[in-house]
Amino acid sequence: MESSLIQSDDLWLLWAFLAGWAAFSIYLEQHYKWASKVSGAIIALVGAMLLSNLNIIPLQSAAYDAVWNYVVPLAIPLLLFQANIKKIWNESGRLLILFLLSAAGTVAGAIIGFFLLKDYVPGLEKVGAMMTGSYIGGGVNFAALSTKFEAPGELVSSAVVADNLMMALYFFVLIAIPAINFITSRFRTPYIDERLQNKENTSETEAACYWGRKEMSLQDIALAVGTAFALVAVSFQLAGWLNEWLPSGDGVSVLFNVLHGIFGDNYLMLTTLTMTAVTVFPKYFESIRGSQEIGTYLIYIFFVVIGIPASIPLILQNAPLLLVFVFLIVAANMLVSFILGKIFNFSLEEVILASNANIGGPTTAAAMAIARGWTKLIVPILLVGTLGYIIGNYIGTGIGVWFSRF
Repeated sequence: MESSLIQSDDLWLLWAFLAGWAAFSIYLEQHYKWASKVSGAIIALVGAMLLSNLNIIPLQSAAYDAVWNYVVPLAIPLLLFQANIKKIWNESGRLLILFLLSAAGTVAGAIIGFFLLKDYVPGLEKVGAMMTGSYIGGGVNFAALSTKFEAPGELVSSAVVADNLMMALYFFVLIAIPAINFITSRFRTPYIDERLQNKENTSETEAACYWGRKEMSLQDIALAVGTAFALVAVSFQLAGWLNEWLPSGDGVSVLFNVLHGIFGDNYLMLTTLTMTAVTVFPKYFESIRGSQEIGTYLIYIFFVVIGIPASIPLILQNAPLLLVFVFLIVAANMLVSFILGKIFNFSLEEVILASNANIGGPTTAAAMAIARGWTKLIVPILLVGTLGYIIGNYIGTGIGVWFSRF
């Protein structure tokens, strides 16, 4: 491995880069219209890719491991504080249906890709699980499932490279679609039309408007962070106990194997426990302000980290077929989303955001809605995309277990 300008043990410099570049990406998104259109998430990811490929920052470091081990688990409950299942259905039922149809496209693509390439790519069953979860929920699910299936580091790095390259390319495609007349002429475009009618000359980007200053107290920050820590600690402790207590393996009933897989896994337990708590105590979680902002900032740090291992020479040398695999998943998701979206008369904006929420998660989907000025879709896609964090882990786990039999 080539040496870099900043060494892997320069932890404070690397943390300054991770936190600083995430913050700078958010700043650019909120102050420049070009950056708002691209989205801060893509800027965070691409910037890290460039610096790692130029050997300015190292490809591996304990600082990056800390993001996977601590930052991501804390981000999950913070982003799920608004994931009241009843509320999601009541406010976003129509978009939820499209999101689930789009998720079916992800699953179809993973199955097709796996059976086409399983004899050529070692460990593809693990990658299939990770990418299925990631392309239904987001990067958080990728992290959770790579840990669950104990994927080797080199395989994870290669999968991250392929994922990041394909995800960035697909986001640029989705950003460009509203300008393609061939597509817009075949879909309803109510939000684009409304935006054009109400367009105002303003120097402030939509991202700045949406993420503007809100009333937030020290108590809000304390309750948000404290509750997130408590949920992570209790979930991981419970999962550890149940992992030892619940029987699993050959000779054990299917029911116990399923229970072991769900409740003995750290991330599945965390999403399940948080979702249950939010649904049972909605007033408490809705009263906490700032959880979405804190969680989103932590996810931006994660976007920086997943961009770092995206070494283009690495993917060309080690696993070019992984790029083919993720392409098949994304292509299937796009085809299913747009074809079924057209059949069931969804608007073009809804189709784009549902597919985006699958491939990149609610953060990137909301960023696109904000950047495009589709303000009425921001909250629904955040709610629906947040559900992807929950179901992505379950579906990815099921796919991984099934693929491992082959």
